[in-house]
Amino acid sequence: MSENTASVSAVPSTSSAPAAPAGVVIAESATARGRRARIALRGLQILLALFYAVASALPKLIGHASAAESFDELGWGSAWMYTIGALELAGAIALLIPVLQSVAAMALGALMVGAFIVQIAVFAGQYAATPLILLVPLALIAWARRGHNADLLRLLRRAA
Repeated sequence: MSENTASVSAVPSTSSAPAAPAGVVIAESATARGRRARIALRGLQILLALFYAVASALPKLIGHASAAESFDELGWGSAWMYTIGALELAGAIALLIPVLQSVAAMALGALMVGAFIVQIAVFAGQYAATPLILLVPLALIAWARRGHNADLLRLLRRAA
C-alpha cells in the first residue's frame, strides 16, 4: 500500500493484534488528512487573496464611485482610499508567498479590526459583520502558518 492510500481503522478487529482505541489517529491516516488540510488551507488562502485583490483593493485603487463615496463620508479623502487599497493588495499578494503568509494574515486581520470599528462608529454597523467574518479565516491562516514566522525572522537577520 502507498503512504497516501493506507489507512488503519480504529474499529476493533477480530485478529489477535490490539486495535487502536477509538479516536486515536494512526500515522498513515494523519498523513493523508494532513495533506488534505494543507490543500484546503492553501485553497482558502487563494480565495481570500482573490477577494482582497479583486473585490476590496481594486475598487479603491481605481477610484470606483462606491469606494470614493465611502471615504468621502468618512472625511478621509482619496489619499486614504488609495493607501488602504494598496495595503489590501499587498496583503493579498503576501498571502500567496509562503514566508509571508502568516504575517500577511495578521496584517489583514488588523485592517479588518479597523474596518469593523469604522463600520460601527461611522456607518451605524451597516456592514460590520463582513470584517468579523473575514477575521475568522485570517486568524486560522495566521495560526496554521505561524511556523513561517521563524523563517521570515531568519531571512531578515541574514539580510541585516
